[in-house]
Amino acid sequence: MRFANPYALTALLILPFLLYWGLGVKRQAALGFSSLALLPKSHGLRGRLVHLPLFLRLAALALIIVAIARPQAGMEKIQEVNKGIAIEMVVDRSGSMGQGMKFDGSDISRLAVVKKVFGEFVNGNGTLPGRPNDLIGLITFARYADTICPLTLAHAPLNSFLDSIKLVPQKSPENRTSIGDAIALAAARLKTAEQALAKEPGKRADKYTIKSKIIILLTDGGNNAGKHLPDEAAALAAKWGIKIYTIGVGGDDVVKVKTLFGTQMVRTGNGVDRKSLARLAERTGGIFRMAEDAKALRAVYQEIDKLEKSEVTSVRFLDYKEYFFNFALAAFILLLLETVLRCTVLRKIP
Repeated sequence: MRFANPYALTALLILPFLLYWGLGVKRQAALGFSSLALLPKSHGLRGRLVHLPLFLRLAALALIIVAIARPQAGMEKIQEVNKGIAIEMVVDRSGSMGQGMKFDGSDISRLAVVKKVFGEFVNGNGTLPGRPNDLIGLITFARYADTICPLTLAHAPLNSFLDSIKLVPQKSPENRTSIGDAIALAAARLKTAEQALAKEPGKRADKYTIKSKIIILLTDGGNNAGKHLPDEAAALAAKWGIKIYTIGVGGDDVVKVKTLFGTQMVRTGNGVDRKSLARLAERTGGIFRMAEDAKALRAVYQEIDKLEKSEVTSVRFLDYKEYFFNFALAAFILLLLETVLRCTVLRKIP
Protein backbone atom coordinates (compact mmCIF):
# COMPACT_ATOMS: atom_id res chain seq x y z
CA MET A 1 0.00 0.00 0.00
CA ARG A 2 1.23 3.50 -0.87
CA PHE A 3 -0.25 7.00 -1.04
CA ALA A 4 -0.10 9.21 -4.11
CA ASN A 5 -0.62 12.36 -1.95
CA PRO A 6 0.98 11.41 1.40
CA TYR A 7 1.08 15.01 2.66
CA ALA A 8 -2.71 14.97 2.90
CA LEU A 9 -2.36 12.60 5.85
CA THR A 10 -1.05 15.48 7.97
CA ALA A 11 -4.70 16.58 8.23
CA LEU A 12 -5.20 13.62 10.59
CA LEU A 13 -3.45 15.72 13.27
CA ILE A 14 -6.57 17.84 13.74
CA LEU A 15 -8.65 14.85 14.87
CA PRO A 16 -7.40 14.83 18.50
CA PHE A 17 -8.31 18.52 18.82
CA LEU A 18 -11.77 17.88 17.39
CA LEU A 19 -12.22 14.99 19.82
CA TYR A 20 -11.16 17.19 22.74
CA TRP A 21 -13.50 19.93 21.62
CA GLY A 22 -16.37 17.46 21.21
CA LEU A 23 -15.94 15.84 24.62
CA GLY A 24 -14.42 18.49 26.85
CA VAL A 25 -15.86 21.90 25.96
CA LYS A 26 -18.89 22.93 28.03
CA ARG A 27 -21.79 24.34 26.06
CA GLN A 28 -24.78 26.49 26.98
CA ALA A 29 -27.63 24.25 28.18
CA ALA A 30 -30.64 24.00 25.95
CA LEU A 31 -33.00 23.99 29.00
CA GLY A 32 -32.27 25.68 32.33
CA PHE A 33 -32.74 23.85 35.64
CA SER A 34 -32.15 25.11 39.15
CA SER A 35 -30.47 21.83 39.99
CA LEU A 36 -29.44 18.76 37.99
CA ALA A 37 -30.66 16.68 40.91
CA LEU A 38 -34.19 17.32 39.69
CA LEU A 39 -33.40 15.29 36.54
CA PRO A 40 -33.43 11.50 36.66
CA LYS A 41 -30.02 9.93 36.22
CA SER A 42 -29.67 7.72 33.08
CA HIS A 43 -27.30 4.81 33.15
CA GLY A 44 -28.92 2.91 30.29
CA LEU A 45 -27.60 2.00 26.84
CA ARG A 46 -28.72 5.32 25.38
CA GLY A 47 -26.73 7.20 27.97
CA ARG A 48 -23.60 5.17 27.28
CA LEU A 49 -23.88 5.78 23.51
CA VAL A 50 -24.40 9.52 23.76
CA HIS A 51 -20.97 10.25 22.25
CA LEU A 52 -21.21 7.60 19.51
CA PRO A 53 -22.25 10.10 16.77
CA LEU A 54 -19.14 12.16 17.52
CA PHE A 55 -16.87 9.14 17.13
CA LEU A 56 -18.64 8.16 13.91
CA ARG A 57 -18.15 11.65 12.49
CA LEU A 58 -14.46 11.71 13.41
CA ALA A 59 -13.97 8.22 11.92
CA ALA A 60 -15.68 9.38 8.72
CA LEU A 61 -13.45 12.45 8.60
CA ALA A 62 -10.38 10.24 9.03
CA LEU A 63 -11.51 8.03 6.15
CA ILE A 64 -12.10 11.08 3.94
CA ILE A 65 -8.57 12.34 4.67
CA VAL A 66 -7.12 8.91 3.79
CA ALA A 67 -9.19 8.87 0.57
CA ILE A 68 -7.82 12.31 -0.37
CA ALA A 69 -4.30 10.91 0.12
CA ARG A 70 -5.17 8.38 -2.65
CA PRO A 71 -4.21 4.96 -1.27
CA GLN A 72 -2.89 2.64 -3.98
CA ALA A 73 -1.82 -0.98 -4.27
CA GLY A 74 -0.81 -3.30 -7.07
CA MET A 75 2.23 -4.21 -9.15
CA GLU A 76 3.74 -4.10 -12.60
CA LYS A 77 7.12 -5.69 -13.25
CA ILE A 78 9.53 -3.15 -14.71
CA GLN A 79 13.09 -4.08 -15.56
CA GLU A 80 15.81 -1.47 -15.18
CA VAL A 81 18.86 -2.23 -17.25
CA ASN A 82 22.30 -1.27 -16.06
CA LYS A 83 24.64 -3.18 -18.39
CA GLY A 84 23.96 -4.32 -21.95
CA ILE A 85 25.69 -5.48 -25.13
CA ALA A 86 26.43 -3.26 -28.13
CA ILE A 87 25.75 -5.44 -31.20
CA GLU A 88 26.43 -4.64 -34.86
CA MET A 89 24.67 -7.05 -37.21
CA VAL A 90 26.59 -7.27 -40.50
CA VAL A 91 24.53 -8.90 -43.27
CA ASP A 92 25.67 -9.98 -46.74
CA ARG A 93 23.22 -8.95 -49.49
CA SER A 94 25.22 -10.06 -52.54
CA GLY A 95 23.46 -11.96 -55.34
CA SER A 96 24.36 -15.40 -54.02
CA MET A 97 22.21 -14.70 -50.92
CA GLY A 98 19.23 -15.12 -53.24
CA GLN A 99 19.66 -18.91 -53.35
CA GLY A 100 17.07 -21.06 -51.62
CA MET A 101 17.21 -22.00 -47.95
CA LYS A 102 14.82 -23.88 -45.68
CA PHE A 103 12.68 -21.86 -43.29
CA ASP A 104 10.14 -23.84 -41.22
CA GLY A 105 9.29 -26.20 -44.07
CA SER A 106 9.28 -23.63 -46.89
CA ASP A 107 12.05 -22.69 -49.31
CA ILE A 108 12.93 -18.98 -49.41
CA SER A 109 16.09 -17.01 -50.15
CA ARG A 110 19.03 -17.03 -47.78
CA LEU A 111 18.69 -13.28 -47.25
CA ALA A 112 15.00 -13.67 -46.36
CA VAL A 113 15.87 -16.35 -43.79
CA VAL A 114 18.64 -14.20 -42.30
CA LYS A 115 16.22 -11.25 -41.99
CA LYS A 116 13.46 -13.31 -40.39
CA VAL A 117 15.70 -15.05 -37.86
CA PHE A 118 17.49 -11.79 -37.10
CA GLY A 119 14.07 -10.33 -36.21
CA GLU A 120 13.47 -13.29 -33.89
CA PHE A 121 16.89 -12.80 -32.30
CA VAL A 122 16.12 -9.16 -31.49
CA ASN A 123 12.41 -9.41 -30.61
CA GLY A 124 12.28 -13.01 -29.30
CA ASN A 125 10.15 -16.03 -30.19
CA GLY A 126 9.55 -19.51 -28.77
CA THR A 127 13.23 -20.49 -28.80
CA LEU A 128 15.00 -17.12 -28.64
CA PRO A 129 14.50 -14.81 -25.62
CA GLY A 130 15.10 -11.59 -27.57
CA ARG A 131 17.57 -8.79 -26.85
CA PRO A 132 15.39 -5.95 -25.47
CA ASN A 133 18.20 -4.57 -23.32
CA ASP A 134 20.91 -4.30 -25.95
CA LEU A 135 22.18 -1.53 -28.19
CA ILE A 136 21.74 -2.88 -31.74
CA GLY A 137 22.78 -1.56 -35.14
CA LEU A 138 22.57 -2.96 -38.68
CA ILE A 139 25.10 -2.89 -41.54
CA THR A 140 24.73 -4.52 -44.96
CA PHE A 141 27.32 -5.09 -47.62
CA ALA A 142 27.95 -6.29 -51.14
CA ARG A 143 30.62 -4.36 -53.05
CA TYR A 144 30.20 -1.55 -50.53
CA ALA A 145 29.30 -1.53 -46.83
CA ASP A 146 26.39 0.65 -45.69
CA THR A 147 24.98 1.58 -42.28
CA ILE A 148 21.26 0.75 -42.45
CA CYS A 149 20.37 1.38 -38.81
CA PRO A 150 22.59 3.16 -36.26
CA LEU A 151 23.14 1.66 -32.83
CA THR A 152 19.96 2.14 -30.81
CA LEU A 153 18.03 0.87 -27.78
CA ALA A 154 14.74 1.45 -29.64
CA HIS A 155 14.27 -1.75 -31.63
CA ALA A 156 10.86 -1.05 -33.17
CA PRO A 157 12.33 0.66 -36.29
CA LEU A 158 14.57 -2.34 -37.00
CA ASN A 159 11.72 -4.23 -38.69
CA SER A 160 11.22 -1.50 -41.28
CA PHE A 161 14.97 -1.27 -41.83
CA LEU A 162 15.08 -5.04 -42.38
CA ASP A 163 12.33 -4.80 -44.99
CA SER A 164 14.39 -2.24 -46.91
CA ILE A 165 17.31 -4.66 -47.45
CA LYS A 166 17.31 -5.94 -51.04
CA LEU A 167 19.48 -8.38 -52.95
CA VAL A 168 22.04 -7.07 -55.41
CA PRO A 169 21.27 -8.32 -58.97
CA GLN A 170 23.57 -11.09 -60.13
CA LYS A 171 24.85 -9.12 -63.15
CA SER A 172 25.28 -5.84 -61.26
CA PRO A 173 28.82 -4.43 -60.86
CA GLU A 174 28.00 -4.17 -57.15
CA ASN A 175 27.57 -7.94 -56.87
CA ARG A 176 30.74 -8.51 -54.91
CA THR A 177 31.56 -9.33 -51.28
CA SER A 178 33.48 -6.78 -49.19
CA ILE A 179 33.71 -8.55 -45.86
CA GLY A 180 36.77 -6.57 -44.74
CA ASP A 181 35.11 -3.19 -45.37
CA ALA A 182 31.93 -4.30 -43.58
CA ILE A 183 33.84 -5.43 -40.49
CA ALA A 184 35.91 -2.24 -40.46
CA LEU A 185 32.75 -0.10 -40.63
CA ALA A 186 31.05 -2.13 -37.88
CA ALA A 187 34.13 -1.88 -35.65
CA ALA A 188 34.28 1.91 -36.17
CA ARG A 189 30.59 2.22 -35.21
CA LEU A 190 31.13 0.15 -32.07
CA LYS A 191 34.25 2.11 -31.11
CA THR A 192 32.03 5.21 -30.81
CA ALA A 193 29.03 3.35 -29.33
CA GLU A 194 29.12 5.49 -26.16
CA GLN A 195 28.55 8.59 -28.29
CA ALA A 196 25.59 6.92 -29.99
CA LEU A 197 24.21 5.96 -26.58
CA ALA A 198 24.44 9.58 -25.39
CA LYS A 199 22.04 10.58 -28.20
CA GLU A 200 19.38 8.08 -27.08
CA PRO A 201 16.25 9.82 -25.74
CA GLY A 202 14.87 9.21 -22.24
CA LYS A 203 16.33 8.51 -18.82
CA ARG A 204 17.06 4.87 -19.61
CA ALA A 205 20.19 5.71 -21.57
CA ASP A 206 21.56 7.89 -18.76
CA LYS A 207 22.05 4.87 -16.47
CA TYR A 208 23.05 2.43 -19.23
CA THR A 209 26.55 0.95 -19.37
CA ILE A 210 27.93 -0.95 -22.36
CA LYS A 211 29.17 -4.25 -20.97
CA SER A 212 30.80 -5.54 -24.20
CA LYS A 213 30.83 -4.97 -27.95
CA ILE A 214 30.33 -7.63 -30.61
CA ILE A 215 29.93 -8.01 -34.37
CA ILE A 216 27.73 -10.76 -35.82
CA LEU A 217 28.72 -11.37 -39.43
CA LEU A 218 26.43 -13.38 -41.73
CA THR A 219 27.71 -14.26 -45.20
CA ASP A 220 27.59 -17.07 -47.75
CA GLY A 221 30.84 -16.24 -49.51
CA GLY A 222 34.39 -14.96 -49.19
CA ASN A 223 36.00 -11.54 -49.45
CA ASN A 224 36.59 -10.50 -53.07
CA ALA A 225 36.35 -6.68 -53.00
CA GLY A 226 36.88 -3.62 -50.83
CA LYS A 227 39.75 -1.57 -49.44
CA HIS A 228 40.29 -3.60 -46.27
CA LEU A 229 41.25 -7.23 -45.97
CA PRO A 230 39.21 -9.18 -43.39
CA ASP A 231 42.32 -9.85 -41.30
CA GLU A 232 43.14 -6.13 -41.21
CA ALA A 233 39.63 -5.29 -40.08
CA ALA A 234 39.74 -8.05 -37.47
CA ALA A 235 42.99 -6.58 -36.12
CA LEU A 236 41.19 -3.26 -35.57
CA ALA A 237 38.31 -5.03 -33.83
CA ALA A 238 40.70 -6.93 -31.57
CA LYS A 239 42.56 -3.70 -30.75
CA TRP A 240 39.27 -2.05 -29.68
CA GLY A 241 38.11 -5.06 -27.65
CA ILE A 242 35.38 -6.10 -30.08
CA LYS A 243 34.47 -9.76 -30.60
CA ILE A 244 33.42 -11.09 -34.01
CA TYR A 245 30.92 -13.94 -34.28
CA THR A 246 30.95 -15.29 -37.84
CA ILE A 247 28.13 -17.33 -39.37
CA GLY A 248 28.41 -19.09 -42.72
CA VAL A 249 24.96 -19.07 -44.32
CA GLY A 250 23.74 -21.93 -46.52
CA GLY A 251 26.91 -23.94 -46.92
CA ASP A 252 28.54 -24.45 -50.31
CA ASP A 253 26.97 -22.96 -53.47
CA VAL A 254 25.95 -26.24 -55.05
CA VAL A 255 22.69 -26.69 -56.99
CA LYS A 256 21.01 -29.57 -58.78
CA VAL A 257 21.09 -29.30 -62.60
CA LYS A 258 19.37 -31.64 -65.06
CA THR A 259 21.65 -32.72 -67.92
CA LEU A 260 21.64 -35.39 -70.65
CA PHE A 261 23.36 -37.63 -68.18
CA GLY A 262 20.79 -37.07 -65.42
CA THR A 263 20.68 -34.73 -62.43
CA GLN A 264 24.08 -33.53 -61.35
CA MET A 265 25.34 -31.26 -58.58
CA VAL A 266 26.98 -28.16 -60.03
CA ARG A 267 28.95 -25.61 -58.02
CA THR A 268 27.77 -22.05 -58.78
CA GLY A 269 30.32 -20.22 -56.64
CA ASN A 270 33.14 -20.60 -54.20
CA GLY A 271 30.83 -21.01 -51.20
CA VAL A 272 31.59 -19.97 -47.66
CA ASP A 273 35.22 -19.17 -46.94
CA ARG A 274 35.23 -21.23 -43.76
CA LYS A 275 38.93 -20.83 -42.99
CA SER A 276 38.75 -17.04 -43.19
CA LEU A 277 35.59 -16.79 -41.07
CA ALA A 278 37.02 -19.14 -38.46
CA ARG A 279 40.22 -17.09 -38.32
CA LEU A 280 38.28 -13.84 -37.83
CA ALA A 281 36.33 -15.30 -34.92
CA GLU A 282 39.35 -16.91 -33.29
CA ARG A 283 41.43 -13.73 -33.53
CA THR A 284 38.84 -11.63 -31.66
CA GLY A 285 37.56 -14.17 -29.14
CA GLY A 286 34.32 -15.00 -30.96
CA ILE A 287 33.05 -18.22 -32.55
CA PHE A 288 32.46 -19.46 -36.10
CA ARG A 289 29.45 -21.60 -37.00
CA MET A 290 27.76 -22.83 -40.18
CA ALA A 291 24.00 -22.53 -40.63
CA GLU A 292 22.48 -24.55 -43.47
CA ASP A 293 18.87 -23.67 -42.60
CA ALA A 294 16.74 -21.55 -40.25
CA LYS A 295 16.85 -24.14 -37.47
CA ALA A 296 20.65 -24.18 -37.47
CA LEU A 297 20.74 -20.38 -37.58
CA ARG A 298 18.47 -20.17 -34.52
CA ALA A 299 20.80 -22.60 -32.74
CA VAL A 300 23.76 -20.30 -33.42
CA TYR A 301 21.86 -17.34 -32.00
CA GLN A 302 20.96 -19.41 -28.94
CA GLU A 303 24.65 -20.06 -28.42
CA ILE A 304 25.43 -16.35 -28.74
CA ASP A 305 22.65 -15.58 -26.26
CA LYS A 306 24.36 -17.78 -23.68
CA LEU A 307 27.76 -16.21 -24.29
CA GLU A 308 26.66 -12.56 -24.39
CA LYS A 309 24.22 -11.70 -21.58
CA SER A 310 23.04 -8.27 -20.54
CA GLU A 311 22.51 -7.57 -16.84
CA VAL A 312 19.31 -6.40 -15.16
CA THR A 313 20.06 -4.60 -11.92
CA SER A 314 16.64 -4.30 -10.27
CA VAL A 315 12.95 -5.08 -10.50
CA ARG A 316 10.40 -2.53 -9.27
CA PHE A 317 6.63 -2.84 -8.88
CA LEU A 318 4.52 0.01 -10.18
CA ASP A 319 1.11 0.56 -11.78
CA TYR A 320 -0.94 0.77 -8.59
CA LYS A 321 -4.71 0.32 -8.31
CA GLU A 322 -6.62 3.23 -6.73
CA TYR A 323 -8.53 2.59 -3.48
CA PHE A 324 -9.96 6.11 -3.08
CA PHE A 325 -13.53 4.91 -3.65
CA ASN A 326 -13.35 2.25 -0.91
CA PHE A 327 -12.42 4.75 1.78
CA ALA A 328 -14.84 7.39 0.51
CA LEU A 329 -17.68 4.85 0.53
CA ALA A 330 -16.83 3.78 4.10
CA ALA A 331 -16.86 7.45 5.18
CA PHE A 332 -20.28 7.98 3.56
CA ILE A 333 -21.69 4.94 5.39
CA LEU A 334 -20.43 6.22 8.76
CA LEU A 335 -21.89 9.69 8.14
CA LEU A 336 -25.19 8.13 7.15
CA LEU A 337 -25.19 6.02 10.33
CA GLU A 338 -24.38 9.09 12.42
CA THR A 339 -27.27 11.01 10.88
CA VAL A 340 -29.70 8.15 11.50
CA LEU A 341 -28.63 7.88 15.17
CA ARG A 342 -28.89 11.64 15.74
CA CYS A 343 -32.38 11.66 14.25
CA THR A 344 -33.68 8.62 16.13
CA VAL A 345 -32.49 6.91 19.32
CA LEU A 346 -29.80 9.51 20.13
CA ARG A 347 -31.84 12.53 19.22
CA LYS A 348 -31.38 15.57 21.45
CA ILE A 349 -34.06 18.05 22.55
CA PRO A 350 -34.44 20.59 21.24
